[in-house]
Amino acid sequence: MERALALRTAAEYVESLRDDREIWYRGERVDDVTTHPTISKAVKHACIDYEMAESDEYRDLATYEEDGESYSAYYRIPRTTDDLLNRSRLIEAATAEGDTLVVLIKEIGTDALFALLAVTAEFEDQTYFERVKAYYEHCRANDLSLAVAQTDVKGDRIKRPAQQEDPDMYLRVVERRPDGVVVRGAKAHTSVVTNTNEVIVLPTRAMGADEQDWSIAFALPVNTPGLRFIASPFGDNSTHEGERPISAVRKMMETITIFDDVFVPNDRIFLNGDTDAAGQLALTFVEYHRFTAVSYKLPLVDALGGCAALAADYNGILGVTHVREKFIDLIDYAETTRALLEKSAERCILKPNGQVAPDPMTVNLAKSHFAHGYHEAVQHVQEIAGGILVTGPGDEDWESEELRPFLQKYLAGREGVGGEQRMKLLNFVRDLTSSDYGAYQEVLAIHAEGSLQAERLQVFRAFNENGGARRVMRLAGRMAGVR
Repeated sequence: MERALALRTAAEYVESLRDDREIWYRGERVDDVTTHPTISKAVKHACIDYEMAESDEYRDLATYEEDGESYSAYYRIPRTTDDLLNRSRLIEAATAEGDTLVVLIKEIGTDALFALLAVTAEFEDQTYFERVKAYYEHCRANDLSLAVAQTDVKGDRIKRPAQQEDPDMYLRVVERRPDGVVVRGAKAHTSVVTNTNEVIVLPTRAMGADEQDWSIAFALPVNTPGLRFIASPFGDNSTHEGERPISAVRKMMETITIFDDVFVPNDRIFLNGDTDAAGQLALTFVEYHRFTAVSYKLPLVDALGGCAALAADYNGILGVTHVREKFIDLIDYAETTRALLEKSAERCILKPNGQVAPDPMTVNLAKSHFAHGYHEAVQHVQEIAGGILVTGPGDEDWESEELRPFLQKYLAGREGVGGEQRMKLLNFVRDLTSSDYGAYQEVLAIHAEGSLQAERLQVFRAFNENGGARRVMRLAGRMAGVR
């Protein structure tokens, strides 16, 4: 059967990245991201999305039909609880295929598209909505990969955009032309943009009445002149796969994204000077993106529980009381996170344009529960696994004919578990919890998709919007009347 044109192969995706994009890595311009020693790992990792769409196992989950055409399921606009739950299952499955590292080359970008569609649909002037819709259809029809640049570098964090000594600390419009605008500034923590086709730019916060120049949203091809991406080298140390079974082969790049007087044509501008809509767009995006975030955390929390159980078994302490208590904590942590995520889909909020979004309160509770519990979960796994996580031998030691017999003998676990078998597991645990990759996941738990405090503020806001405060005031009023 002939493959639908709207779905690309992994090879076609890789080929699309060979352009004149300006990626910098450790002070040097990268000629080709598909062959660069570090970034090429991120490219290969991202191929998971396209491979799943072609596989017999995942095709029904990773694609959908509309008007006789097949598209990537990431582009399915959610209109029901089931749509949200299927999206979550796809993200979870892709992350599991990536050995606990999220793919993210369509997840975050479509989160932004859904937010843009929902917000601009409410504008009296439908020009921006029509632009977003046309851009969405372009991305879907060409099966494009998308990044999102939202977090401004901020400068003095206590000051608003218009109060900064340097006004470029928040991305802003510096020139308005009949055919578009010129923007200047920088965005931090831009994930996967080294190996995507497009970057969508969103406001990072609510804006004041005098902050029209900072109230801008748009999208551009990654190779647009004036766009510069400084890729983070974190976690690029050369290691053997035996020592780092996840991070030696899995990679997701992060960048500082520089907008050096970049021209944005009118048809790619989705918000321009509307200060009220800027905050609404930022909040709507995180409603979708925190749902995505918890979905891709599920394989990670499941892996922590599995690692703890196997490590306890191999170490011969599976039946010890305090170890069992830690298992219960890990199960509680994982299953509560999952249940809150599913409940946020069941409680979904209908938008005026007919699409749905996860319930803000429960999706933020899910993200907050994950973030606040992650470090304790890691602690449980490390305690059960033991200090050998950071004192064990390297791959070269196992390859030594002289040393290998000693390692096999003295690093053995319970009866029937040899040293090599035990250390293969513990090296996986080390990479997951104690390596650069483990540190990356711990920092993401705190800061990715919004800070711990941002999630709690959203819960508080949603509680008030749901009428919780009003109900308490009515109750207090009745009690006062009785007295």
